[in-house]
Amino acid sequence: MDARVRHRRVTIGNVDTFYREAGPEGAPVVLLPHGYPCSSYEFRNFMPRLADRWRLLAPDYPGAGYSATPDHFDYSFDGYADFLYGFVGTLGVERFTLYLHDFGSPIGARLAIKAPERVVALIIQNGDIPYEDALGPKYAEIEKTWQLPPSEMREKLAEAVTEETFREEFLNEVSPELAERIPPDLWKLHWSLMTPKRKEIAVDLIAGLKENRAWFPQHRTYLSEHRPPALIVWGPQDGYMPEKSARAYLRDLPDAELHLLNGGHWLLETNLDEVVALVRDFLGRVHYTEGGIDQSR
Repeated sequence: MDARVRHRRVTIGNVDTFYREAGPEGAPVVLLPHGYPCSSYEFRNFMPRLADRWRLLAPDYPGAGYSATPDHFDYSFDGYADFLYGFVGTLGVERFTLYLHDFGSPIGARLAIKAPERVVALIIQNGDIPYEDALGPKYAEIEKTWQLPPSEMREKLAEAVTEETFREEFLNEVSPELAERIPPDLWKLHWSLMTPKRKEIAVDLIAGLKENRAWFPQHRTYLSEHRPPALIVWGPQDGYMPEKSARAYLRDLPDAELHLLNGGHWLLETNLDEVVALVRDFLGRVHYTEGGIDQSR
């Protein structure tokens, strides 16, 4: 089985889109929306480890990674969800498991709400949660800016879009031992791709967390009504989303599997072997058919 990652481009709407793909075309699909301040690069080591049985797809959002940054695009959680919908449609993907991490969680969840019948299962890994009372202390720093006039709020948020804050986002309160496993390539690469336009996009997206708060009930309703099979794999050393954030999902997904690892926000850098083992076991038990053919085996 060829487990190598393939690097491709496709046009989604008016966006020249870069994406990574691994695994056979006819295999069950795992869709990998990335977080901030990252790109599909975060899945580079994860994808080959599942490519024997699954098809892994990881696009760069417009304005991120190696995708284009068009002037006319809705750079919001809703806009990115529409982009993902167009991405799977263009690639002819009907059903998929969603890996929800960081900002990829509200984006992917919007996609799930738009087309719940297409979601086979959820893998939730330190995803931005829809539970106000279970957010970590670092979210309070963002919430303080919400009290400012819009122009001052944007100025304050823009101060946080720097190479040094990128570094802080990737290290994010993990122990010194774990910090040694997180490559500086993460913040060096993604900062090198920053442009004035992309900085504006980042500020808009972070500012959009305020409006996103009003969307939390829809996210929770989707989880409680549809109850997709879910694996919650979590690194508690996370200032934004600590252990209580992971446990909050059990309110609406009581049958979900919860695994707390000795790691932080970027588990695919620090705890890859553990995450891969849990995901392979979980996906191996998620059976679904398309065209009458059992694709889970």
